[in-house]
Amino acid sequence: MGKADTRARLLAAALELVAAKGFESTTAGEIAARAGVSEMTFFRHFPTKAAVLVDDPYDPLIAEAIRRRPREESAWEATVRGVADAWEAVSPPEEAAVRERLAIVAATPSLRAALAEGSAATTAAIVDALRDRAMPAEAGVVAAAIVAGLNEALLNWSMSGERMDAAIREALRVLGSR
Repeated sequence: MGKADTRARLLAAALELVAAKGFESTTAGEIAARAGVSEMTFFRHFPTKAAVLVDDPYDPLIAEAIRRRPREESAWEATVRGVADAWEAVSPPEEAAVRERLAIVAATPSLRAALAEGSAATTAAIVDALRDRAMPAEAGVVAAAIVAGLNEALLNWSMSGERMDAAIREALRVLGSR
């Protein structure tokens, strides 16, 4: 079984258990057991129990897309357009699973805090991608603002019936029209 398969089984197990017991009452050990792996294997894939629900594998893709943007674009433009480029480059995720995961995050205060912590990595990746385009303070503000806007759009989307692609495109449109 490959790494992606194990991660998918851990996520499925987490969603099942959290739906039945709630996030706070579910342990990493229970998630691992439901997925058929050891607790040590769980922590090889996710640094915390919350990470199984808030993990974001797109940071490297976003950073690289921002680096490829034309030099004449401002840090803001390069970031919004880079995120849009990265979104276009990936296969769309399975919406029902993402919606279920983000709806749990939206409804669980400790997971919203974990999402904010996880967003720090995305912000840092964007700041690094902007280092040749903007001063660190500007890059940090741009990255934090855009990441916060996208997070809010995705959490709102998780509670709606709209399509994920439409929600992301609308958020990017709003961010692009600052």
